[in-house]
Amino acid sequence: MTEETWDVVIVGAGLSGLSAAQTLRKRNGKLRILILEGKDRVGGRTVTQELPAAHGIDRWDMGGQWVGSTQTYVMDLIQEFGLEVYTQYTTGKKVHHVGGPHAKVRTSSTSIPALSTLVLLDLSQLVWKIDRLSSTVSVEDPMKTPNAQELDSMTLHSYIEKHAWTEEMKEEMGVCSRVVFGMEPNQMSFLYFIMYAAAAGGVLCLLESTPGSAQEFRVKTLDCTAALCPQGGTQQLSERLAQQIGRESVRLGQAVTAIWQDAERAKVMTATHSYLCRAVIVTCPPHLAAKIHYQPALPIQREHLTQNMPVGHLMKFVITYQMAFWREKGFSGEIVARPSAECPLSVTFDGTSPSGSAALVGFISGVQAYNWSSRELSERRDAVILSLVKYLGEEAASYIHYEEKDCVFQMYSALCCQDWALEEYSGGCPVNVMAPGMLTYYHPSLCMPCGRFFL
Repeated sequence: MTEETWDVVIVGAGLSGLSAAQTLRKRNGKLRILILEGKDRVGGRTVTQELPAAHGIDRWDMGGQWVGSTQTYVMDLIQEFGLEVYTQYTTGKKVHHVGGPHAKVRTSSTSIPALSTLVLLDLSQLVWKIDRLSSTVSVEDPMKTPNAQELDSMTLHSYIEKHAWTEEMKEEMGVCSRVVFGMEPNQMSFLYFIMYAAAAGGVLCLLESTPGSAQEFRVKTLDCTAALCPQGGTQQLSERLAQQIGRESVRLGQAVTAIWQDAERAKVMTATHSYLCRAVIVTCPPHLAAKIHYQPALPIQREHLTQNMPVGHLMKFVITYQMAFWREKGFSGEIVARPSAECPLSVTFDGTSPSGSAALVGFISGVQAYNWSSRELSERRDAVILSLVKYLGEEAASYIHYEEKDCVFQMYSALCCQDWALEEYSGGCPVNVMAPGMLTYYHPSLCMPCGRFFL
């Protein structure tokens, strides 16, 4: 096993790891920094793929794809690299089908959801209550929140059951939980939920495509040399960071298996190499960090935290079309649906590329992702298409092409399904959450270094 010496070793070449390297390099250009990545690419849970499209071949983000103007760090990065964003298409009718198997399919052309008057009132009062609580949360130290332990002891589900008036609103919040977290409402701490909402600027900011919201912009794929941005989309950010830091400092296919430390140095090991350094920064998600062997062992609080932050389950699909028929029919492409045995999808959006290649992008999330992931891809595809036909019309059945590769989570096709739970070095998407009680007992350990380890 070969051995090298560096100043800092960073585990993970996603946006967190690469940004950490960039920050350190800006503060001290003489630091020798090495980034180790288990995948064969940079980008983590951002990945952009080429798919057959109306204009031949085009690119779509199969991982994280949206950015918002309130996300100042990523917007600064986009500006630094001279990249461009474009507004998420929202013009036209939005389809809403929530409220039980016999609920009416409703449409609305405004940002106000297509809900009955009673449910809209319920939505208004519930969001007001949650946002009022969110305004009291200290994101840096959530345990300073008034009644923090009480809020942390309950789930999002239990809060909704107590404060929502209508069954439709309860179901609505279930859809929101699945889409934002890939989790059911009964799987996360309510304090964690309002902390997350506070960081975003409010509950609705997590859900909408309006200015300042989470789905505000997408990153353009620019025409550029393959050496500079071979992927495009949001993966460009990681590609540009790696280019800036220096490709020689990024090692792909080097999954870290163990990290040791003593009073003088740390040692990071992969299957084939070991690296000596002064400090280690672990930027992979908590459930993956838990798979690394640490010597000496992590403090018990940190170990328990790492083992008890479950990750969501989200499946993403992109369907390409000859034309954006939904626009011609006056639809925005946005659908919010109640997942069922027949309908796997939770939400869809217009995914048309900057070059005009028509597409819809959508998600199968939470318990639906668990249920549908065991079925054949062709069965999921057919169910998604039938649902789109139901909501947007027969034209939805005439997508351009469907291909399948052997690898389940990397299919270059016109209907490409990315199941992030099957990615060995992602293990789920979009985020990790905290179960009830975790913030109360283990939150302080999030910010504490473990000797020479920074997780």
